[in-house]
Amino acid sequence: MTFVRPALEATGVLLSILAVAMLVPAGLNLAFDNSDWQAFVSSAAVTLFIGGALVLCSLRPGGRTTSLGQGFLVANLAWLALALFGALPFYLAENDLGTIEALFESVSGITTTGASVMEDLSELPAGILLWRGLLAWIGGISVVLLALILLPVLQVSGMQFFRLEAAAQGQASPRAAELSLGIAGLYILITLFGAAALAITGMPILDAVIHAMSAISTTGIPTHETSIAHYENWAVEAVLIVLMLCGALPFFALLQATRGHVKTLYRDSQVRLLFGFLIGATVMIALWRWLELEEGTPETLWSSLFTVASMMTGTGYRITEIHAWGALPGAVLLFLMLIGGAAGSTSSGVKLFRVQIFATMALVQLRRLTRPHGVFVPRLGHREIPEDVSNAVLSYFVLFTFAYMALTLLFGLSGLSLENALSVTASALANVGPALLDPAFARGDYSALTDGGKLIMIVGMFVGRLEILVVLVVFTLRFWRS
Repeated sequence: MTFVRPALEATGVLLSILAVAMLVPAGLNLAFDNSDWQAFVSSAAVTLFIGGALVLCSLRPGGRTTSLGQGFLVANLAWLALALFGALPFYLAENDLGTIEALFESVSGITTTGASVMEDLSELPAGILLWRGLLAWIGGISVVLLALILLPVLQVSGMQFFRLEAAAQGQASPRAAELSLGIAGLYILITLFGAAALAITGMPILDAVIHAMSAISTTGIPTHETSIAHYENWAVEAVLIVLMLCGALPFFALLQATRGHVKTLYRDSQVRLLFGFLIGATVMIALWRWLELEEGTPETLWSSLFTVASMMTGTGYRITEIHAWGALPGAVLLFLMLIGGAAGSTSSGVKLFRVQIFATMALVQLRRLTRPHGVFVPRLGHREIPEDVSNAVLSYFVLFTFAYMALTLLFGLSGLSLENALSVTASALANVGPALLDPAFARGDYSALTDGGKLIMIVGMFVGRLEILVVLVVFTLRFWRS
C-alpha cells in the first residue's frame, strides 16, 4: 500500500480536476436545453467521489517524496483513470455509444489522437463536442508536463533533451517545477489567443474554442465531418497552421522566446529540422500533384502546406481528400506521421530529437567502418551525446519497431488488409487520427472497425502516447520486486 499510495493520491487529484471540467459542458448543454447535461453532472459526481476517496485514503504524513518506480506507476494509473472516467459522459449521454465506443472516444481524446467512432459530428450536442475538445486539451498539457517531470529518468525525453540543448547554448538547466508552471501558463495563453483569432476570422465561438484546444494539443478534433474544409476560409486555415506548429515545437524554446530569448527558438536544432521537413515535404508533394495529377494552382501549394503541417504535427485536420493523392504523397506523409514533432511538445511519434540522435550515431558508425583507427564521438550541436542517451534511443527504436509489427499483425487478424493494417497502426502509435489509404480512415472515422479492432486501437493509442517504455516497465517482475 505504501508503494502505490503516491499513485493513488495523484490519480485522485487528477480525477477531481476532471470532475470539475465535466461541469463546463454540463452547463453548456443546460444552456441549450439539452438533456445530456444530466449525464455530465452524474459523471462529475461519480468522478469526484472516486477522486476524493483516493486522495483521502492515500494522504501521506510528512513530505511528498516519490521514488522512480512510483513515478512510473503514477503515469500509467493516472492516464488510465483519466481515460476510463473521461468515457462516462460519452456512455451516459444519449448518443447510443457502447462501452468500447465510449472508451475509444475518451482514449482518443486524452492521448491527443483525434480518431473517432462517432458519426454525424455536426449533429452532436454542444456539450459532447466541447467535452471532446476538453479531453484533447487536458491530454496535450498533461503529456508535456509528463515529459518534463517523469521521462528524464529514461534519458530519452523532455528535460534530458532540454539539458543537452541548454548546455550547448551556454544556459543553465531550468528547474522542472518552475518550467512546468511557465509552460502551463503559455499553453493556456496560446489557446486563448488561438480561440480569439479563429473567432475573428468568422468561425462560430464554440467551434473556435474547440479547434483552438485541439490544434494546440495537436489532436485535430473537428466539429464537422468534412473537418476544416467545412469553413472554406483560408484565414481559418492560416491560424490553425500557426497553432499546430506551436503545438509541435518544444515548449521550453517557446517559453524562452516569450521571455526575450528569441535566439533559443531558432537555434534549437529540432525547430530547424521541423521547418526543414515542412518546406521540403510541401514542395515535394506540390510538385507531385502538379506533374502527376495536373493540379498546378496556388490552391495546390496551400493545401499541400496545410496537410503537411497537419500530418507532421499529428493533428490530422483536413481541407482535402489526401487518400486520392497517390503513392508518393502517402509515403511522405506516413514518414512525417511516424517522426512527429519535437521533444517537450504535444506531438507524439518517434520525436525529432530521437531522429537526430539516431542519424548522428549512424554517421559515426559509418565513419568508424571506413576509418577503424579514428576516434569519432557522436555530438548534438557542440555537445557530446551521453552514452546512456544513445542506448535509450536505440532501445526505443527497437521497441517501437516490435510494437508496430505486433499491432499490424493484430489489426490483420481483426480483418483489415495488410495496407490498412500498416496505415492504421501508424495512426495509433503516432497518435495522429487519420490513416492514409481507406477513405473512412483518412477522415479519422474508425466506426467500421470490429470491437476487437477498436480495442487494439485503444491499446495502440495508449502505448504510443506513453512512450512505450513507461508502459512496459510496470509489467516487469523486477519493477514490483524493487
